[in-house]
This record gives sequence, structure tokens and C-alpha cells, in this order.
Amino acid sequence: MPTFDIVSEVDQQEVRNAVDQASRELVNRYDFRGTDSTIRHTDEEIVVESSTDNRLDAAIDVLKEKLVRRKVSLKALSGGEPRQVGGGRYQATFSLNQGIAQDAAKELSKTVRDSKLKVQVQIQGNQLRVQGKKRDDLQQVIALLKDLDYRLPLQYVNFRD
Repeated sequence: MPTFDIVSEVDQQEVRNAVDQASRELVNRYDFRGTDSTIRHTDEEIVVESSTDNRLDAAIDVLKEKLVRRKVSLKALSGGEPRQVGGGRYQATFSLNQGIAQDAAKELSKTVRDSKLKVQVQIQGNQLRVQGKKRDDLQQVIALLKDLDYRLPLQYVNFRD
């Protein structure tokens, strides 16, 4: 019976590369001189910091541009509201969305069930498994979810016949 998995993962190496490129651009660009703007990356989040609110917005734009060029979906980022921290500095913290949360999994599974395709959807932790008798039904599910333009970046992996 053909199956595939629906996951939401972010390539950490591409995120690291994008953050490194953005950091280098902040150091080298003339309009960021003297603003002490930085971008830091940990496993779970990206922190952008600058001395003014306008330079923070510009640094965030540089980061997003580098992420898009590295083919990392901006849907994988959440948060990022600028806030003032000590010393007159501004900071924005973005968290990286990994996996499909339980409520999002239920919503996706309901969408697939409502489409009346002859497939079964199972929630397995932070991913969904879709089973069907025909490969064409599974391809229709993938097309349906791509057209949905969901709030999370979805990947379709582990396709087995």
C-alpha cells in the first residue's frame, strides 16, 4: 500500500549559512557602521540586535533575504517582534518551527479527510502519514496541500510504493 509522510523541517545547515552571510553583510555594509548590529543563531532561535529601531528592521530584512536565497521558507520563522532591551538597544528573537504541532496536524488531517479522497491520515508524533491504495490519490493529496499554502513549510518525504 503506497504511503508518504508529511513533515515540517528546517535545514539547520542552510539556516547557519544564511545567518553567517547576513552577519558578514552587516559588518561590511556602510549603513550599518557604528550601529553594532549583530545576528546570533542557536539551535532553536535567531536573535537580531541593533542600536536603533530602524537599523534593526534593516538587519531583519537582510536576514530574511539571505534565508530566501538559501531556500529556507520564511514560514519556518515565528516571533520577531522588535523590543527594547537595556542600554537603548533593540532586539528581535525569531524561533525556528520544527515539526508539525498537534493542533496543526489535526487541521491538516481534517482538510485531507474533507477532500473525500480515498486515503487514511495518521498523526505520528510531529509528522503525518498518508496511506492510500493508489499512487494517484497520494499525488492528489500532495497537490491539495501545496495549493492550500499552509502556515508551516511542508515537505513530503518517504514516498513508498
